[in-house]
Amino acid sequence: MISRNNGPQSMRAVIGRERIEAVARPGETYEQVAARLQREGNEESRLVAAPKLQPATRVRKPSKGDEQQDFFIPTVYDVGIRDSRNIMDVAVFRLSKKERRAGEVITYELRDGNVKVSAGPAGMASVWDYDLVLMAVSHLTEAMNRYRDGRGEKPGRVFRPHVGDVLKFLRRAYGGKQKDDLVETCLRLNTTHVAVRRNEKGKNGRTITVNEGEPLISRYKVIENSSGKPEFIEIEVAQWMYQEITGGKKPDVLALHPDFFLIGTGIGRFVYRLARRAAGKTEARWSFQTIYERSGSAGTFKEFCRILRSIVEANDLPEYTLTMEAGQSGPLLAMAHRRRMVDGAAGV
Repeated sequence: MISRNNGPQSMRAVIGRERIEAVARPGETYEQVAARLQREGNEESRLVAAPKLQPATRVRKPSKGDEQQDFFIPTVYDVGIRDSRNIMDVAVFRLSKKERRAGEVITYELRDGNVKVSAGPAGMASVWDYDLVLMAVSHLTEAMNRYRDGRGEKPGRVFRPHVGDVLKFLRRAYGGKQKDDLVETCLRLNTTHVAVRRNEKGKNGRTITVNEGEPLISRYKVIENSSGKPEFIEIEVAQWMYQEITGGKKPDVLALHPDFFLIGTGIGRFVYRLARRAAGKTEARWSFQTIYERSGSAGTFKEFCRILRSIVEANDLPEYTLTMEAGQSGPLLAMAHRRRMVDGAAGV
């Protein structure tokens, strides 16, 4: 039973007599109950007014010195053999940093054939290993543009950068471990094989099947300094990549936002790459199930969806706004270029 000591009527009026009696604890006076309720009310107001926590970002912060100007404009290569642009819609690498997937084979069934990615004993090349291929293709594309403009010679397949330039281009910290990691990167790229089987029309109109493939890089060489640390890397671009860029009048490449190298998750990188290929400067929608199948993920579909939803919630990938929509057979990922959204809002 609550004690009825005399006290300020204003406190009782603010809280309410009936409420005080309803929540009173044994031995509490009116004033003690009223003061407790007021404190609790202030705490609730503070929590309601507190800013909502933002979703965890999927893009890491640039390393120290990253503000220096890049020596080449990064571009992403539409990985394909001959004219097969569909290869951009699959992951020719693993998305996990932990799962090495040595000796494994990933098979992607496509409309007109399939793609097989085979890993050697050193492990399958990762999406972070593939950054080195992007750098080589960027240089090759830039050199071919100069050649077509009459400002240089036609480039060959060999690319020989300084290790410091590699780390700078890939927006990574400059350190001993980062240098040593590049050696393993070259090994995995050289022992990860991509084979494409596709159906096409022959000269007589009949359908023929073509099988061909190569590793992600044909060969590599690492030159160390007197301290035993990598100083230069020499890689030979795969023949099918080289032919794709140099064989036609215009290289079949897509521009890659510089912040691509800051995306911290493998699935996030794959989603950006998919958006760049499928949405371009407009928008596209893909089902979660199809994205999962094309990613080559070794995890469960449930875990993949959880990570994909967190990426949508963070919504901080370069260039594209991501939203989730309901589909007939499951959730859809809507990918819209932000410039298109701005133009649409402005009535352009």
